[in-house]
Amino acid sequence: MNRRLKLERSLTKSLQEYFRGITGGLLFSLPLLYTMEVWWAGFIVHPVRLLIYVLATFTLLLAYNRYAGLRRSASQLEVAIDSVEEMGLGLVVATVMLWLLGQINADMNLTEIGGKIVVEAMTVAIGVSVGTAQLGGEAKQEGDTGMQGEDSQPSSSPVPFLADNESDFGGQMAIALCGAVLFAANLAPTEEIIVIAIETSTARLLGLALLSILLAVLILFYSDFTGSQRFSQIRGIKNVLFGAVITYAIALVASAAILWFFGRFDDTTLFICLAQTVVLGVASTLGASAGRLLLQ
Repeated sequence: MNRRLKLERSLTKSLQEYFRGITGGLLFSLPLLYTMEVWWAGFIVHPVRLLIYVLATFTLLLAYNRYAGLRRSASQLEVAIDSVEEMGLGLVVATVMLWLLGQINADMNLTEIGGKIVVEAMTVAIGVSVGTAQLGGEAKQEGDTGMQGEDSQPSSSPVPFLADNESDFGGQMAIALCGAVLFAANLAPTEEIIVIAIETSTARLLGLALLSILLAVLILFYSDFTGSQRFSQIRGIKNVLFGAVITYAIALVASAAILWFFGRFDDTTLFICLAQTVVLGVASTLGASAGRLLLQ
């Protein structure tokens, strides 16, 4: 029984590390994923330079994981395995995001697709490494403070947006809005938002919306992210869905307000306005969830 519990705990911890890594990859690389110059570099840069870029990134990952990574006592083999996993996650995250943003499709040749993915994935991989190691919550200190009892009960800390304390509810909304604005304001004035909104299909816009909600769920409830413990101890389906939907709603409001401020809704159809809001909503959701936890 103890062996089974340890295995389940190890699997849970590994999944949490992956979730934190994906979040970190998006947090630190999202502006580049939305940048046209980086898209163009994917098919302009010579393959030899791309290879050098990959090798240089892998070297940086090895160095970071050796001296500042999640497991500083890890062997050289474990450091290498962690670095390969992080590059793999970077490639997956970059591929999914570029596809959802309409920047890779079946009509492109493999050289262009591969170049775009590699250029974006290297920065994402570094973000994955930093996010896995540095964005973990109090749970990562478990080994130092001793394992909590298996029968210990969760604290009565309020769940996001479901607190009995009205001031806490308002405070959480305010912090979420601040985080959303902080992230969205960096991208809203750029031409890429409207370009993506015009070129992206309805199905991909729906995919971006679902991705945003999924990110909110993972960050708030399942990633052991810094500051998430007071929210993740009670994971009833009502709490998870309500917290994620409210977070996404705040993100959309922030996105729409900032886009309007920068004149992105002027002389534009309602559908394009909605599309811009959804596209920017990915960044806003990161801010409203991850940013909210870090700002407290």
